[in-house]
Amino acid sequence: MKDYEKYDAVALAELVRTGEVTPAELVDAAIDRAESINPKINAIVTPTYDMAREYAERPPQGPLRGVPFLVKDLNHVAGVPTSMGSRLFQDYVPDHDGHVVMRFKNAGLNIIGKTNTPEVGLAATTESVALGACRNPWSTDHTPGGSSGGAAASVASGIVPVAHATDGGGSIRIPASCCGLVGLKPSRGRTPLGPDVGEGWGGMSTGNVVSRTVRDSAALLDTIQGPMPGDPYGGPSDSDSFLTRLNDHPGTLRIAIDCRAFTGHDTHPECLDAVQKVASALAQMGHLIDEQALPLDHEEWGVAVGSVIFANVAHTVLARCTTLGIEPSLDYLERNTLRSVEIGQQLSATNYVKAIQRMHQLSREMATFMENWDVILSPTLVCPPVKIGWLDPNDDPDVYGARFGGYWGFTNLYNATGQPAISLPLHRTTDGLPVGVQFAARYGEEVTLLQLGAQLESELPWPLIAQLE
Repeated sequence: MKDYEKYDAVALAELVRTGEVTPAELVDAAIDRAESINPKINAIVTPTYDMAREYAERPPQGPLRGVPFLVKDLNHVAGVPTSMGSRLFQDYVPDHDGHVVMRFKNAGLNIIGKTNTPEVGLAATTESVALGACRNPWSTDHTPGGSSGGAAASVASGIVPVAHATDGGGSIRIPASCCGLVGLKPSRGRTPLGPDVGEGWGGMSTGNVVSRTVRDSAALLDTIQGPMPGDPYGGPSDSDSFLTRLNDHPGTLRIAIDCRAFTGHDTHPECLDAVQKVASALAQMGHLIDEQALPLDHEEWGVAVGSVIFANVAHTVLARCTTLGIEPSLDYLERNTLRSVEIGQQLSATNYVKAIQRMHQLSREMATFMENWDVILSPTLVCPPVKIGWLDPNDDPDVYGARFGGYWGFTNLYNATGQPAISLPLHRTTDGLPVGVQFAARYGEEVTLLQLGAQLESELPWPLIAQLE
């Protein structure tokens, strides 16, 4: 198929619907592009090309019938290994699909493989010992972000128009920022995580996609939203399609700006420039803009979020170690993961309950703040994409921790509160690296973010495909 990479998922589905191309032609185009590009970026770690070609012969009559797709290697596809980016899970092959994968398949998406992710999804870059470094298509010396780095690299390079991603502390929005993509983290409970877990990281984790266009993020959310029976969170309910409402005007929005990183590090000038440029455009569009200080005790809720993450990582790793009859060690784990397990083991049940209660209190504090504001605007990251190896999860833990705070510092608040947040690719550095800008809305108001994203996509269009050397 000519110019396959220039189409988004909605456009490809329309070509299939009208008979201009077949699902078999689409999957062949995607596989050809993957075989050409993936050796340069290491985005796809488990190809499923034979399975995809077979699926293309009889795809379901869903709204995205025949569109090539990739699943992050933290989630289950029946009969396909789930490595979790770790040597500890390298031989694990699930016998069932995750609920969100079932919905992707029912929509007609054709899974051509699984994408690179850091060990147990813990890092904000994608360079594990088990799977190797994934590279940013815009500059292969730089990280694509994490933990959905393989997903973002595959979409930015045009292998697929959209790919599955998850977000427990920023893992949809961070790679979207690094790779020049749209990355929407839905509200807590909007999309299912079962059947293997009811919640991820104490309710902080959720799933969706990264995409090149806003309408693809809207269309994909339509296909997967809503709880499954027995899910612990009912989630917000939207009977109307996000895609059909996408081009409705969101009205005059009250937008608060806060560019102070939660980690206390100085925000990079390029990221500040990105926010100021976007704020000016928003004001010209008629929205009301003002700088505000979010009412947060950063240290207190940071400790709470860390406790929840460490405890959940410890549980995941120790359960696998018990199955294998081994102890957690550097023979199977990276240094940052092992340290997280050790911290998690030291936490008491009362520590965990205290952390969850603090997160719930934070949600109420932010809900009160949002009574006066429709949207919060900030950078997505503290700095532009860093070079591969600069944030190495096998580095000295103290060095890693210090560098981490200078890179990541805006995203995890909205995981803790459950609010929806989106990163949009609205800026480029002087070296041409993507820089994302983040918007957060009230719980359940993804439509506001998508409509605002569509406005900005029209006013400040972004490059869609990275041209690898």
